[in-house]
Amino acid sequence: MPCLGPGPETVDRAPVITCWGSVLEEKRMTTKTMGPPPRAFPAEGMLRLIRSGAILDWWRQLWTKSSFRVLPPSEAGRDQKARYSHQAVTGSTSFVTNLFSGHLVPENVFPFPSALSLEQAQSLQAMLDPCARFFQEVNDAAANEELGSIEEATLGGLKEMGCFGLQVPEEMGGVGLTNTQYARMVEVVGMHDLGVGISLGAHQSIGFKGILLFGTKSQKQKYLPKLASGEVYAAFCLTEPSSGSDAASIQTTAELSPCEKFYILNGGKIWISNGGTAEIFTVFAKTPVKNITTGEVTNKISAFIVERSFGGVTSGPPEKKMGIKCSNTAEVHFDNVKVPAENLLGGLGKGFKVAMNILNNGRFGMASALAGTMRGVILKAVDHAANRKQFGRTISSYGAIQEKVARMAALLYVTEAMAYVLSANMDMGVTEYKLEAAISKIFASEAAWTVTDEGIQILGGMGYMKEAGLERVLRDLRIFRIFEGTNDVLRLFVALSGLEHAGEELSSLQKRMATPVREMETIGQEVVRRVKRKVGVPSGISLQGTVHPDLDDSAALVTKAIDLFGEAVESLLLKYGATVADEQFLLKRVADAAIDIYAMAVALSRASRTLALRQPTAQHEKLLCRTWCQEAFQRVRVTLLETRSPRWEESFADMKQISDALVRNKGTVATHPLGF
Repeated sequence: MPCLGPGPETVDRAPVITCWGSVLEEKRMTTKTMGPPPRAFPAEGMLRLIRSGAILDWWRQLWTKSSFRVLPPSEAGRDQKARYSHQAVTGSTSFVTNLFSGHLVPENVFPFPSALSLEQAQSLQAMLDPCARFFQEVNDAAANEELGSIEEATLGGLKEMGCFGLQVPEEMGGVGLTNTQYARMVEVVGMHDLGVGISLGAHQSIGFKGILLFGTKSQKQKYLPKLASGEVYAAFCLTEPSSGSDAASIQTTAELSPCEKFYILNGGKIWISNGGTAEIFTVFAKTPVKNITTGEVTNKISAFIVERSFGGVTSGPPEKKMGIKCSNTAEVHFDNVKVPAENLLGGLGKGFKVAMNILNNGRFGMASALAGTMRGVILKAVDHAANRKQFGRTISSYGAIQEKVARMAALLYVTEAMAYVLSANMDMGVTEYKLEAAISKIFASEAAWTVTDEGIQILGGMGYMKEAGLERVLRDLRIFRIFEGTNDVLRLFVALSGLEHAGEELSSLQKRMATPVREMETIGQEVVRRVKRKVGVPSGISLQGTVHPDLDDSAALVTKAIDLFGEAVESLLLKYGATVADEQFLLKRVADAAIDIYAMAVALSRASRTLALRQPTAQHEKLLCRTWCQEAFQRVRVTLLETRSPRWEESFADMKQISDALVRNKGTVATHPLGF
C-alpha cells in the first residue's frame, strides 16, 4: 500500500513516462517510440490508401463479410474471434492498452475472472471472521490516532494472526496467501483503520516485496522469516527531497569498496512509511555501471537490502501528518553504511525495474483496502439515513439522499470489481496489467474520497463531529491520491503508455502496406474498421453472447465507447504525432475516458456473472451496472468531444495564460472586488 513515492512499472522500450508525482525521468516520447512528427506520421500512408479509389472494392467486399460484424447469439459462441478486434495484431492482452487502438480484447475481464480454488476460498473464509472480530473488539482506530502509534495489544494480535507476512510462503513462516486472498484480508483492515493498513502495507506490500519478487534464495531465507513474524519491520526507501516523482534524479549513492565486498551507501530519504520503526530497508541508490561493450561508465539505479544494524542508519522524528497518524513516517539517513555486496537486490543497475515492479505489484491492495473503507462509510450513512427523520419522513425517502446513496453504492461496486479482476489476473499469471493497476489506484482513491465526503454530508452536522469517526477517515484518505504515484501523473502514464501502443500499431500497419498484396486481408480489415469508426458506423466489435442478455444495452454502450475512444486517439496521433506528450490538457481527458471505459467493463462483467449465477442480488447489481454504464458513457462522450473542440483548445490556451500570470505574480492577479 503506502510510500510517498513512485508510480508505474516501466517497460524496456522507454515507456513514455516513468513517473510518480510530476513527470519523471526525461524519457519523453521520441520518434523511436511514437513515430516521426505529424507531417511524417505513419498513418498518413493509411489515409492516402483510404482516399484512393483502388481500395473501394476492398471496402465493399469487407463491409459485408468483415470479421468485425455483429454476430447473432447463435453464432457468437461458434465464432468468438469475430466478435473481438485482432488481438494478434495488437500484440497485447491488456484490456486497457487495446482500448487505445479501438480494439476489444476481453479475455482478462470477461467472464469475470476467479482464481480461488474451493480450498482457498474455504481457507480465506476461515480467516476473515476472526480478523473482522479482532478489528471490531481489539483495535481502536481513534485511540491509535490519539496515541500517534499502534497500540501494543493491536500489534500483538496482528502478529498472532500472521498479518505481517500474509503473502510470504508458509515454508518461510508466512501465511502464503494468493493475491486474491490478500486483497480480501486487506479489505477488512481498510474498513476499520487505514492507519494500521498503512503500517502493514508499508511493511509487506512494498517494504519487503522486493525480496519476495527479486530476492535470491539466500536473501529470502535470511530475511523473510523474521519479517513475516513481525519480529522486525520493513520500509521502502526511494523518495528524496529532489526526487519526489523523478526517481532518475536521486542523489543517494552506493560505491563499491576497493575490496569489492561492500557498497558504501550515502544519502537520505524522506517521507518513508515505517522509516522510524523499520529494521530492514529496501534502498535505491545511484551506482556506477560499466558497459561491457563500450567500457563507458554511467550512473544507474540499484536496489539494496539494508539493515539498521549495519551502522550509519539513522531516522528523523515522526512527521506530523494530516491523517494516518498512527503510522510512522520519517526521514531515513545513510552515512557511510557498509552494505554487503550480496545484499544487492535484483542486479546492478536494475533498481528502477525493481522499484516499478514493486509498486505495480502492490497497487491491487490499495483498491481492495479502499473498497473496505467505502463499505464502512456506507454502513454509517445508510444507518443514519434510515433513522433520521426530517419533516415527518426519514431522510432516506428523499430523492436527493437516494441519489447520493446510489452513487456511493455504484462507486463501491466498481472499485470492488476493479480490485478483484486485477488480483485474479495476477493469480492466473497475467503479466501485462500495469495500466489496469494504475487505473485501479486512481479510481479507488478518488471514489473513496467521494463516498466519504458524501457520507459526511448525509450525516450532516453529526458527520463533522469526531465521534462519528468519518472526519478521521476523510483525513486518512487524502494521502491515497498522492503516494504510490500521484493520480495526476498516473493519468499521464495511462494516457501516454496507451498512445505509445496505438502509435506502434499504426507503424505496424504502415509496414504491412509495403506489401499490400500479401497483407491484403489484414489491411482491408483494419481500413474498414477505421473507416466505419470515422463515419460514426459501429466497427462491429461486440460483447453479445459474452454478457448476460439482460445487460446487452449496457454492453452496447461499452463497445460504442471503445469505438469513440479509438477514433479520438487516432485523431490525436494524426494531429500531434510525437508532440502529443506535451498536450497534458488533452492527455488528462484521454486518461479519464480510458478510466471510465474500463470501469464500465468491469462492472458489466461482474453484474453479468451475478445474473448468470442467479444470485439473490442479481437484479440489484443489474441496476448498479446499468446506472453506472449510462452515466459513464455520457462522460466518455463529452470528454472525448473536449479533445477535438476548437473552443476547448481556446480554453486550454486561456488556462495556460492564467496560470502563467499567477506564477509570475507569485499569487493571484485579479483586483479585489473592493479595490483594496
